[in-house]
Amino acid sequence: MLTLPLSLRNTLFTCGLALLLALSGISSRAASSPTSAHSEATLEQRVASLEAYLANTDPAAGAKEGTVLASTGVTTQSALAVGPGHNAWMMISTVLVLFMTLPGLALFYGGLVRTKNVLSIMAWCLGITSLVSVLWWACGYSLVFGKNFHSAYLGGSEYCFFRGVEGAPNPDYSYWVSQQVFAMYQLMFAIITPAVIIGAIVERMKFSAVLVFTSLWLLLVYCPLAHMVWGSTGLMNGVWNANASIKAIDFAGGMVVEMASGWSALVLCLIVGPRAGFGKTPMPPHSMVLCMIGTGLLWVGWYGFNAGSAVAADSIAGNAFVTTTFAAAVASGTWAALEYFWRGKASVLGFCSGAVAGLVGVTPACGFISSTAAIWLGLLSGSISFLACTKIKSFFRYDDALDVFGVHGVAGTLGMIFTGVFASTAVNHNLATHLSGIVGQTLWREQLRGMGLTLVLAVIMTGFIAFSLKWTIGLRPSKESEMEGLDQSEHGEHGYIYDASNI
Repeated sequence: MLTLPLSLRNTLFTCGLALLLALSGISSRAASSPTSAHSEATLEQRVASLEAYLANTDPAAGAKEGTVLASTGVTTQSALAVGPGHNAWMMISTVLVLFMTLPGLALFYGGLVRTKNVLSIMAWCLGITSLVSVLWWACGYSLVFGKNFHSAYLGGSEYCFFRGVEGAPNPDYSYWVSQQVFAMYQLMFAIITPAVIIGAIVERMKFSAVLVFTSLWLLLVYCPLAHMVWGSTGLMNGVWNANASIKAIDFAGGMVVEMASGWSALVLCLIVGPRAGFGKTPMPPHSMVLCMIGTGLLWVGWYGFNAGSAVAADSIAGNAFVTTTFAAAVASGTWAALEYFWRGKASVLGFCSGAVAGLVGVTPACGFISSTAAIWLGLLSGSISFLACTKIKSFFRYDDALDVFGVHGVAGTLGMIFTGVFASTAVNHNLATHLSGIVGQTLWREQLRGMGLTLVLAVIMTGFIAFSLKWTIGLRPSKESEMEGLDQSEHGEHGYIYDASNI
């Protein structure tokens, strides 16, 4: 078989690529009226633009001011082009993250409560999704990803009511993904975070109180924290903000989603108080089948959650895909193995809980660590969360009904610490942009600083919101309504009808 020299192969590839780009340019000019600017695009600019697209880098880098960006037909002062592959991946990831809440979390939580409260979980997830979507449109997205406040703590007002959120990319966050798609992707994170919290207070909180709590918590906790971690001017955005005071890293939500929801859930369940009959009446999950299905949907959706946080279909997304898989699988087996060692049986609930713990633990690290580090993180997440849910919870006797703190709070905190230990510039070259001097050395200290601020904000503001609602509209339904079940008392429905004569 004839093998061409490498130099000749590169030359032929370049010539073929140039011909393809030239033909596409001819086709584009034939389909639309030519402009004087379009004729200024050179072959070198077109090749450079394609290379930027493939590498997910700035397409304007190296282009002369006022000239056409290759293959876009627009100038450097106007809108950037959307990269089809990156944009498609982000739309898929957006759907996957929504899939985590509807139906993933709804089924996972729904299976773990008693029969009389299964529909209340569905209503809470649907209500939160509807409410947060409107708030995100009105001001949430702008408060997180805007910047005209010139603040390290909160974004701006320029995108309120989605003003200016259009099809072109926002280069502060992506060179090739439509800002509309990016905003929708981030909306799904804003939806699932308060939805996770409610697992701690299921079966004993009024639907109206859940919605008001979600509104206030989103604006007072989630938006400031998300801006500090992911906003271009954020206080803790160590990867992209050269002026960040705390140079922490959080790839997909260790602080913003997991720690914030887990620690807030602990505070909220303590203020709401335990369920009627807690510690006296058995309260087993009513359907492990639903729980298992929900776990599977969460695991599948988590690929959009973690790999999608690369905001591109690139090698970093691929690495996050791999590390997410290994951490979840190892943590699932670890939890079940510990159950078998202590109790003599490995339960389906143990496998499910361990899988979620592994997914949570790897969330802040997935795009920064190697597959081997993910194995270790899975072992740690599965074992430490197991101890938190079985030993610590029983010792302190707080009613975190679905172990939100034990899984999300504990594994998220653990994941943030070990992200600082395992992160490597060899895995993610973006760490070398502003953090090359501390990665592998003192990054863990920055992680601790960021985690401390996250805890202060989440705990204090959640306590303030919960007590304010308790003293005004009230948090709990009447004892009679709670005993009857929230499905009937709050929503006038039953999850299951066993008597055919009632159909």
